[in-house]
Amino acid sequence: MAEEVKAAQAPEVKPAVEKQTNCLGCGKPLRKIKTYYRDGKYYCAKKCWKTFLDKSKAEAAQIK
Repeated sequence: MAEEVKAAQAPEVKPAVEKQTNCLGCGKPLRKIKTYYRDGKYYCAKKCWKTFLDKSKAEAAQIK
């Protein structure tokens, strides 16, 4: 019974957040110095961000 009380009092551990290591547009490894951040995601350049948006729009159009 004492074990149940200790287990109930233990703080909940949050899952570790995975760090993004590659560009979503082209797949290149991200460098610390040169990154482009939009909508919670990292890209290697603005061009890759735009191509990723175009790809996702094209995929969404195919699904419909």
